[in-house]
Amino acid sequence: MTSAGGKLLFEGSDWNFSTLARVYDAIEQVALEDLHLDVYRNQMEIISSEQMLDAYSSIGMPLMYQHWSFGKRFVYEETLYRKGRRGLAYELVINSNPCITYLMEENTMAMQTLVTAHAAFGHNHFFKNNYLFRLWTDAGAILGYLDFAKRYIAKCEERFGLAAVESVLDSAHALMDHGVFRYRRPPRLSPEKQRERVRERLEYEEQSYNELWRTLPQVRKEGEVKETAEEARDRKKALNLPEENLLYFLEKNSLILEPWQREILRIVRVIAQYFYPQRQTKVMNEGCATFVHYHIMNKLFDQGQLSEGALLEMLHSHTNVVMQPDFDDPRYGGINPYALGFAMMQDIQRICTDPTPEDRDWFPEIAGTGKWRETLLEAWENHRDESFILQYLSPTLIRRFRLFTLGDRAEEPYVEVFSIHNERGYEKIRAALARSYDVGTLFPDIQVIDVDMLGDRQLRLQHNIRNGVVLENRTRDATLRHVRHLWGYDVSLVGVDSDTGKVVYEARADTL
Repeated sequence: MTSAGGKLLFEGSDWNFSTLARVYDAIEQVALEDLHLDVYRNQMEIISSEQMLDAYSSIGMPLMYQHWSFGKRFVYEETLYRKGRRGLAYELVINSNPCITYLMEENTMAMQTLVTAHAAFGHNHFFKNNYLFRLWTDAGAILGYLDFAKRYIAKCEERFGLAAVESVLDSAHALMDHGVFRYRRPPRLSPEKQRERVRERLEYEEQSYNELWRTLPQVRKEGEVKETAEEARDRKKALNLPEENLLYFLEKNSLILEPWQREILRIVRVIAQYFYPQRQTKVMNEGCATFVHYHIMNKLFDQGQLSEGALLEMLHSHTNVVMQPDFDDPRYGGINPYALGFAMMQDIQRICTDPTPEDRDWFPEIAGTGKWRETLLEAWENHRDESFILQYLSPTLIRRFRLFTLGDRAEEPYVEVFSIHNERGYEKIRAALARSYDVGTLFPDIQVIDVDMLGDRQLRLQHNIRNGVVLENRTRDATLRHVRHLWGYDVSLVGVDSDTGKVVYEARADTL
């Protein structure tokens, strides 16, 4: 069976490995020669639904240490899947070198084609080229590090017992969202020092006492002069305070942790840091992959390599993915990152090739240039969600998504429409939507601000409250108990309004 332009890559829904290889070669040609993508070497693996559920439970990684929370997640996902309340992803892709893509064995050949283009080339290109992933992750080392982490924690369980290891992991996982460097590059050791560090920790060369105790100044006796302001500044400078990464601070400065416990904290925060760029690029990453698969499958159809039936099946899945429910739809859960990302990628293509006078006013540098490939490649490389939306969201898309901003003041009995579809409103709407994707606004800003080394060694944390949003008491207190467990002494948390500097609340872990 042939169509205008060439021979079909496949017929029907069944697939085999030779067909997958043939389709992969055709996709690769379009991706590299037409879209000019730059990707890691691909490693394709076929997995069952059971294996996909298992990957879900271990945060999508092929290697992971054991923890009860992964089993709990597996049971939860499996129950929903078996009852038909939730489907499984058609694929799963890992930011590694080689880039590993898992394909579901239940997929039809049309779906295997779609997800290969989406994951093995769309996500792959984004992982390799986006500045956040290049700055914060090491794709070539992550699988080796996870293998080390799995073996290291297993050996700790054999030597110190499951309960002891689980206790440390429970507290580390509770603080995982606060175990990343958000505004500065994480410290990195040279490869030689990393190997030496692993060797020493693997051999468990613990000492009978903690060396940190030897570096602590003696507690001042009654009547002695209290710490001066200059001494306090020097102490905070030595401890690099304030510190946003709680796990890093506890790993380096806790007075009660043994070397193997510090290494476990480091493992958890390294994994947390690995996933940090993905939080900041959800719209761009999915938009890039969706645009790539849409372009490739239409290109293959135009070349006569896909049948109409296969294209319709792909378009059916594609349409479901990029569907944006209305605000009053029961399925509404906010703005669909696939829908917004794909729409913005297509809109950039339109602005470059067929701009309106409005587009020329808003985007004079790219409007009508015809260089949509170069513009998209540059955007994928140099932006995260916040900056991408702030620079490329057009009035056309604001109208299409019917976006506007509301002012919701707690002291007022009503809400007010602040920005509508006019020149000033477009700018405010775009800025407000971009701010909502700033990862700094999505998680509480909690920092270590002081440690009383000369007294009761109390660890002092500060929550910088934004927009009046305080922490929920129950989860706040439970998290503080985990901090105290790793610190070993009292922990206090003060909530300070970022605008006024007023103390809103105080909490302590010693009395919880």
